[in-house]
Amino acid sequence: MPMPSDRSPDPVSDVMRWGAFSCALVPFVLIISGVSWAGAVGTAAGLAAVTCVCRALLRQSERTAARIRVRETGRHRDRNAYLGSPAHGSGRHPEGRTPVD
Repeated sequence: MPMPSDRSPDPVSDVMRWGAFSCALVPFVLIISGVSWAGAVGTAAGLAAVTCVCRALLRQSERTAARIRVRETGRHRDRNAYLGSPAHGSGRHPEGRTPVD
């Protein structure tokens, strides 16, 4: 199924662009509204730190989700969603005998 054209191929980058825009816009608005330069710079630094942490967490969750997807697609699920065994007929037999003996 093709991806809709209105969706971005990398939504994390879109979120980061909005975060960077906010890091620039908020201090500007604070200065215009009469807050000191030091307060505006401190706010910008805090927003930049939060944006960086959020980016790291989003990327980590993407990597984890991709790892889980890869692990689960390698296994067969029956119609009841139970994972099948990787090898068939690998049961234990008493006294080292095979079922053919």
